Amino acid sequence: MLKIGRRNFELGKKTIIMGVLNVTPDSFSDGGSYFSVDEAVKHALLMEKDGADIIDIGGESTRPGAISVSLEAEIDRVIPVIEQLIEKLHIPISIDTYKSEVARRALDLGVSMVNDISALKGDKHLASVVAEYDIPVCLMHMKGNPRNMQEKPAYDDILKEIIDFFKERTEYALFNDIKKENIIIDPGLGFGKRTGRGIEDNCEILRRLPELKKLGYPIMIGASRKTFIGNICGKDESLPVSERLEGSLAAACLAVINGAAIIRVHDVKETRRCLDLIDFIVRMKIIKSSEI
Repeated sequence: MLKIGRRNFELGKKTIIMGVLNVTPDSFSDGGSYFSVDEAVKHALLMEKDGADIIDIGGESTRPGAISVSLEAEIDRVIPVIEQLIEKLHIPISIDTYKSEVARRALDLGVSMVNDISALKGDKHLASVVAEYDIPVCLMHMKGNPRNMQEKPAYDDILKEIIDFFKERTEYALFNDIKKENIIIDPGLGFGKRTGRGIEDNCEILRRLPELKKLGYPIMIGASRKTFIGNICGKDESLPVSERLEGSLAAACLAVINGAAIIRVHDVKETRRCLDLIDFIVRMKIIKSSEI
């Protein structure tokens, strides 16, 4: 069971869909589309209608090469949106941040989860905030930071490195009084992972996801519209972001079959329809992951 706000999600019964709401001018997929409060609120309500279980609000782009924004700028972007949505949404809100003060401001308004790309490394105070509010936190694996993460990342055994990373970060979280049932892990597709030229770390992660599941924590996967999908599905050149839907759906389906509990996506309606079928098949045990 995973408790997020007032919702109790029974893991393994139905995939949890997290809808992405980037309140930024420069995110890789939809930067600028929902930068105004009115557009952000409208889009969040549409994602809820389309089947999202959680809305993840972020005020700082984490695309490759992105430069960090100030605390004040991030607060100015996300807090007005949260203030509007907290009374309108019937589903939980997650704050996508590594800054403890942004998280605290959001949690004080009623946000129910923290999604931290730094796995509690970016701000030494965030772990205590998560523990204090007794809410779920997603810890993500990343090489370096968004500005430099795609500058020649290298691995001997990528799953071993990710698993070792999460053993250390979950121990850190537990040591800082974060409850085990509040920890979610995300292998960080696209964050310091190799793609192109015959090396596809993201695909290897998806294929070997059962190894990560053995750690005993719910897994979140964010493959939606990522570069590796464009590279693989394009013929002569990488597909643009706007043409990566089919590949994103394929990645989401495989992730669920291999054990993911939460799928973080931009295209909620299409993903919900795909995963409703996959959930039915997996629950009915028509297909077992070991047979794929």
